[in-house]
Amino acid sequence: MNRIRDSLYGFAIGDAIGVPIEFEHRKNLIKSPVTKMTGYGSYDIDKGIWSDDTSMTLATMDSISEHPKIDYYDMADKFCSWINESKYTATNEVFDIGITTKYALMRYWNDKIDATKCGGNSISENGNGSLMRMMPIAFYCYYKELDDDAIYEIVSHASSITHAHEISIMGCYIYVKYFIYILNGNDKKTSLKYIRNQDYKWFKEETINEYHRILKDNIKDLDIDDISSTGYVVYTLEAVLWTILNTDSYNQAIIGAINLGEDTDTIGAITGSIAGLLYGYNSIDEEWLKDLKNKEYLDYISRKFTHAMEII
Repeated sequence: MNRIRDSLYGFAIGDAIGVPIEFEHRKNLIKSPVTKMTGYGSYDIDKGIWSDDTSMTLATMDSISEHPKIDYYDMADKFCSWINESKYTATNEVFDIGITTKYALMRYWNDKIDATKCGGNSISENGNGSLMRMMPIAFYCYYKELDDDAIYEIVSHASSITHAHEISIMGCYIYVKYFIYILNGNDKKTSLKYIRNQDYKWFKEETINEYHRILKDNIKDLDIDDISSTGYVVYTLEAVLWTILNTDSYNQAIIGAINLGEDTDTIGAITGSIAGLLYGYNSIDEEWLKDLKNKEYLDYISRKFTHAMEII
């Protein structure tokens, strides 16, 4: 069960180290790469503060801990508590809310739209705002020993709270399955092979083709210039898997991820969730751990979620 802590800390540090350089161009980071926790930058905040990625992940963990059958209304309520009450934050301050996420939760909170139907469902609403909170869903599906149909249903509903388009849902599904394959003891390359052989029967062919560089091409061997690090869900997942496959330690993975530039916090966080799982808490740079804010709260949610998974 320490794997939950491994992954959560891996995630939060990837988020926090990426926040200050969000939107930074890659060419600038190639000249002066970031290798330590910094502050200020894009949001003028102290170093070690996590963003929406970790906040929404913590809210997801908290909801599942309290509702083991998964209550999507409660999950949406907790997302709204994050926005409205600054819950699940590092310093009681909310910042960096994605536009698609913001409007989806407004539809839920203000217009009383069903929790699983309030997410954006247009082609232009395929950011990474649901992909970034799938780590707890992966743990839940793993400990419940769910089959692929059940995993798809949960991933689809959980994503659709904010991102309901099929492209977003498929990205979440690929991530969850990859994560579960690693939890099952497979290495990162074997796990990639398994997701490439996965049945994607729930998705249209045109949607599957969006992920062709992961599912059909050899993404590991792509040049860095072929990897985009914007917030588009497909590009985010490509960047995460490319980084994981081309690094051999937690610290390498995080440094590689954030120095891709652009959406550094989300790519750093999602990369960190997998790298933390692969290499463990003890592999994380001690200075990064020391700089991370509100570790007591991370530990509290981690213990609460771990207990829920033990009795699920």
